[in-house]
Amino acid sequence: MIETLPKIAEIINDLPEKSGVYRYYDAQGVIIYVGKAKNLKKRVASYFVNREKIDPRIRILVRKIADIQYTVVDSEYDALLLENNLIKQIRPKYNILLKDDKSYPWICLSDEIFPRLFSIHRKDEQNATYFGPYASGKIMHNLLDTILEIYQLRTCRQSLSLQFIEKQKYKSCLHYQIGKCSGACIGKITQKEYADNIKDAIRIIEGKTQEVINELKIKMMRYADSMHYELAHLVKLKLNLLEKYQAKSTIVSQSINNVDVFGLATDNSAVYVCYFKVINGSIIQTHTLSVRQQLDETVEDILLYVIVDIRNTYNSTAEEIIAPYDVDFELKNVKITIPKGGDKHKLLQLAYRNAMAYMHEMQNQRIHSNPELHKRKLLETMQKDLRLPAPPAYIECFDNSNIQGKFPVSSMVCFRNGKPSRKEYRIFNVKTLSDTPDDFATMEEAITRRYTRLLEEAKPLPDLLIVDGGKGQVSAAYNTLKKIGIDDKLPLIGIAKRLEEIYTPDDPLPLYVDKKSETQRVIQHLRDEAHRFGITAHRKRRDKALMQTELTNIQGIGEQLAAKLLSVFRSVSIIQNASLEDLEKIIGKAKAQNVYNYYHADLSGK
Repeated sequence: MIETLPKIAEIINDLPEKSGVYRYYDAQGVIIYVGKAKNLKKRVASYFVNREKIDPRIRILVRKIADIQYTVVDSEYDALLLENNLIKQIRPKYNILLKDDKSYPWICLSDEIFPRLFSIHRKDEQNATYFGPYASGKIMHNLLDTILEIYQLRTCRQSLSLQFIEKQKYKSCLHYQIGKCSGACIGKITQKEYADNIKDAIRIIEGKTQEVINELKIKMMRYADSMHYELAHLVKLKLNLLEKYQAKSTIVSQSINNVDVFGLATDNSAVYVCYFKVINGSIIQTHTLSVRQQLDETVEDILLYVIVDIRNTYNSTAEEIIAPYDVDFELKNVKITIPKGGDKHKLLQLAYRNAMAYMHEMQNQRIHSNPELHKRKLLETMQKDLRLPAPPAYIECFDNSNIQGKFPVSSMVCFRNGKPSRKEYRIFNVKTLSDTPDDFATMEEAITRRYTRLLEEAKPLPDLLIVDGGKGQVSAAYNTLKKIGIDDKLPLIGIAKRLEEIYTPDDPLPLYVDKKSETQRVIQHLRDEAHRFGITAHRKRRDKALMQTELTNIQGIGEQLAAKLLSVFRSVSIIQNASLEDLEKIIGKAKAQNVYNYYHADLSGK
C-alpha cells in the first residue's frame, strides 16, 4: 500500500461495494477529482495500491487527497451520468478537460400564441424550446432562413394577444407587406394554421425533411386535382425551396437513420473528437472538441465520457452509435457499432477526417502562439520538404541586378530561423565583367567572393544556399561551389520565377513543394527580399555613376552639390531642362550658371 493518512484508510474500509461516484478533496477542501465506479470500495482502494509502474500523475494526486466523499446510485449508468454532470459543473483539476473554446448558437422556439423561431447563443428563456447547438453558424442560419421563407413565421418581438387581434389593434409591418410574414398580428392566418407550420418547421430542424417534402407533394396534387391552381402553385414554391435546401445538405446514405457518429484522432496532448448527428441519411449537426488527458485515461474512457456529454448536450435519442472503439460499459438502449465496411464505415471515416482536420487546426494554433515551437516546427518542415541533412536555421540567398549589363550587382540576404537578419545582408559590386550581361558570371563572382572569405575566416557555412533562377542558375552556382570545394558541404536550391518551381543540382525535374506551404512562403520571401535589396543597391550604383560621369564633370559641382540637385530635380534630364532661375535657388548664381552653360552650350553659341 502507498502510505495513506489514517483517516483515508478508515474511509476506504467503510466504503460500500456498490455503484456510485467518489470525490477526492485536498487539504483546503477543494474537489480535485471526481470518478465513477461499479464497485466503490475496489475502485478507490486501487489508487492506493503500490503498482510497479504507477503513473507519476496519479502518485501526485494520491499525495494530495485529504478527504473522500461518495454518492451511492442505483446503477453504473446512473454513476456515469452523475460523474459527467459533476465534472462539467466543478471542473476538478485532475479530471479530463473537455474543451472547444466556442459559444455555439441554438435555434430557439418561443412560448407564445404565435411562436417565433430565432437564433440565440445562450439559453436564457425559461419556457422556450431549444434546438442545437450548431457548430456552424452558417449552417444554422441557412436552415433558419429557409424555414422562415417557406412558412413566413413572424420575427417581430411584439407581444400578441388573441383579443387584440380580433379587435384589430395591431398594424401590419413591412415584413408582411413584402411577403416575409404571414400576418398573424392582423388575423391573416389562424392559430391552428400557424401551429401546423411550426410543427413542419420543427420536423425540418430535426432532419425529417423528406417527410415534409412528401406531404407537400401530396397537398400540391390535391389542390391541382380540385383545380385550386393558385394554392397548388404556392405549395410548389415551398416545395422548391425545401428541395433546394435538402440538396445542400450532406447526404451520406438514406439507409442510415437516427445515429450518432464519433470520429477520434489523437496526439501526445489530447484526443480530438468529431461528432455527427445523422437523421434520414443527412448530417444535420456536427460538433468538434478536444479532451485533455489528465491521469491514465484510455481512449476508450474518453470516448465513453464524450458520448455521454454530447448526447446530453444534444438531447440525442439515437439507439445506435457508430464509433472506432467499443467501450467496456453498457449504455441504456444503445448499440455501439464498429463498422468494417459499407456506408457506415464511410461515415466513420468522414468523421475521422474531420477530427484529424480539427487536430491540425489546434496544433497550428499552439505552434503560432509559441514562437520557439513555431520556429522549430517550421525548420523541421523545411528540412523534410527540401530533403536537407539538417534544419535550415541559417540560409543565404543570391540575386543579380543590371540594366543591359551596366552597373551589375549581386545581392545576398540572410535569414536566421526563418526570419531576415538584415545586418548580415551583403552587396557584391561585380568587377570582372564587361558591359555584356552575364548572370552566370555575376553569380560565380559573388558566390566565389562570399564563400572563399567565409572559409578564410573559418566562419560556418549556411545550412542552405538559394539562388534566384531555374536549372541554369543552379548548375552555374553548383559548379562554382565545386571549384571552391564545398559542393558537398553546402546544400543548394534555386527558385524559378515563372512557375515558382524549386530546382536542385542533381535532378533535371523540379522538386515538388506545396505552393501554399510554409516552406514555399519562406523561400519566396528570401527571393523577393534578395531582389528588393539588389534593386536598391543597383539604383544607388547607377545614380552615383551618373553623377560622376555628368554632374561632377561640371566646374564647381562636386558629389555633394550633385546629390543636392538630384534630390530636388529627381533626375539628370530634369536638371538639363531646368531654368537658370530654378538652378540658382538651389546652388547659387555662379554654380547655377556653370550648370546651365554646360547643358546649353550649343544654344548659347559657346
